[in-house]
Amino acid sequence: MTDTRWRGGALIRPGILAFAGSIGTTTSHAHHAVQVMTADTPLTVADGSRARHCGTQVVVPPDTAHHIETGAAHGVVVFLDPDSAAGRAAGHRAHRFGWAGGPPLPAPAAVDGDLGALVAAVVGALVPDSAPAPPARHRSVTAALALLPALVADGPVTTTDLAVRGGLSTSRLTHLFGAQVGLPLRRYVLWTRLMIAVTEVGAGRDLTTAAHAAGFADSAHLTRTCRDIFGLPPSALSRTVTWDTAPPG
Repeated sequence: MTDTRWRGGALIRPGILAFAGSIGTTTSHAHHAVQVMTADTPLTVADGSRARHCGTQVVVPPDTAHHIETGAAHGVVVFLDPDSAAGRAAGHRAHRFGWAGGPPLPAPAAVDGDLGALVAAVVGALVPDSAPAPPARHRSVTAALALLPALVADGPVTTTDLAVRGGLSTSRLTHLFGAQVGLPLRRYVLWTRLMIAVTEVGAGRDLTTAAHAAGFADSAHLTRTCRDIFGLPPSALSRTVTWDTAPPG
């Protein structure tokens, strides 16, 4: 993939990576995140069988070979963790309606350039309004969220250690965290590492320094992880990235 695709603003949160700006063509690739694209003009995305999916909104399921044949001068690309509620909903949508089908998704112009608002609108369109409101967070989940940024920078994070700190069993904390945060604990830890690494690269750090700051073994580990999840190297994620450190709602 070429970095020219990512000209514009960017936002990263646990379970979500989003870009707004020009969407260029790409070579064939696959990644674990669900990819949701909306644009002011039609996009053309070809799958591994060379079938073309055309429209102003395209959803690519996880772990699926694809390439962008026709991009757009103004659009938004949102990567969603497939284990999150929005990611599961997006994957289901692609299978049910086809990659370019389904109910309308918010267009880039709908929120006057506010990427955070557009991401929230896209997630809201994917997840039904009838979904039950999440329960109030258990104090141990809140404590784990507060501890994780510092812990992941120090190296491996074990669920057992977090559970002991929070006064819960490992299985109980794992269940509560997934239910109340919306992302499994292990995936949340991985996204936290990526958030730290991308922020470090965006601040001008080299890949080795960024990898160590985020608790990755080395730059190769960081690069491999970024490619597996987004189909991109960390360097492509460094342009105008804003790290939202607020805990998920």
